[in-house]
Amino acid sequence: MEREWQVGIAGTAFGRFYAEAVAAMPGCRLAGLLSRGRPASRRLAARYGVPCWTRPEEVPAEVDAMCVVVGSTVLGGPGTELALELIGRGHHVLQEHPVAPADILACVRAARQTAVAYRVNTLYPALLPVRRFLAAATALRERGPLRFLDAATNSQVALPLIDMLARTAGGLAPWAFGDPVLAEPRLAALSSSEAPFTALPAVIGGVPATLRVQNQVHPADPDNHSHLIHRISAGTDAGVLTLADTHGPVLWHPRKHAPRDAEGRLRTAGEGTERFAAQSTSLIGPPAESFHTVFAARWPEAISSALDELRADAADPARRIRAGQHAIGVAQAWQDLTRRLGLPALIAPETPPTVPVEVLREAAAAID
Repeated sequence: MEREWQVGIAGTAFGRFYAEAVAAMPGCRLAGLLSRGRPASRRLAARYGVPCWTRPEEVPAEVDAMCVVVGSTVLGGPGTELALELIGRGHHVLQEHPVAPADILACVRAARQTAVAYRVNTLYPALLPVRRFLAAATALRERGPLRFLDAATNSQVALPLIDMLARTAGGLAPWAFGDPVLAEPRLAALSSSEAPFTALPAVIGGVPATLRVQNQVHPADPDNHSHLIHRISAGTDAGVLTLADTHGPVLWHPRKHAPRDAEGRLRTAGEGTERFAAQSTSLIGPPAESFHTVFAARWPEAISSALDELRADAADPARRIRAGQHAIGVAQAWQDLTRRLGLPALIAPETPPTVPVEVLREAAAAID
């Protein structure tokens, strides 16, 4: 039986989801929180009955791993510096994305010197609906090549999107991004508002791709105001697999293909049209869940999965090398993408309205 792993959390904003995940994980124990010691952090520590450290040197040597959930250098935060210090003190480290390629390389090298594991957590690929999508995409690739990828995201979560696309394609390389498609002035003049998405061509894992990125941010409320998080479609000769949203559902659209009769007309019934018995769109797995369920269950599950990966890395140096190479490659692609997109446009929209789904169902039912 494996001994209990002691895990600490650095950062208590998004880090509270990490604390919840660790506290509920079999085989793990939440050892403490590392923060600046503000009241909210101390309340969280008291809630779990663990110490609230304020300096890395206060973290006991017996703590196996630290989750660094603090903005990295690329976000203007001390996360990477903190990760390096914790690695130097002999702790395995799981660092929340985004992290620049140079920072990942520095952490990987430091981890090699101290014989510990280091991993970047992109979170979203480990979400249950995304894992369903990736498993179905793997089954499709085993039956034929991917013909295209089509994806949309917000620039704040573009790095996880690249990771998800790489996993969809079966690998990141070869990859490349084209320049953004510029909006035509005559179209902008006709628009009632500024187009929120920027489109650009790409290749991921050798598969032609089209990306649409909402390169906008509310500086005072950066975690809100995304039109969507991630949406991905993977096309094959057999049909199109779609992740409608990061949190599901997963949809399968079999390709319509009708035989022709002796006179060249399409046949939609009778012999040879058995494929048309399939639904035009099928749900793969259960329908999407409420945001309450997403926050309370799916995000902690994804964090637990990342910690399981880190623990496996800790036991296998070869895994650490592969994890580092993958993380650096994804970060390099993300860095190139963000360079091409440029700085996000600053927006300041109001709180979005709420439209009950019943309103839409009633409107749709009225035409039946």
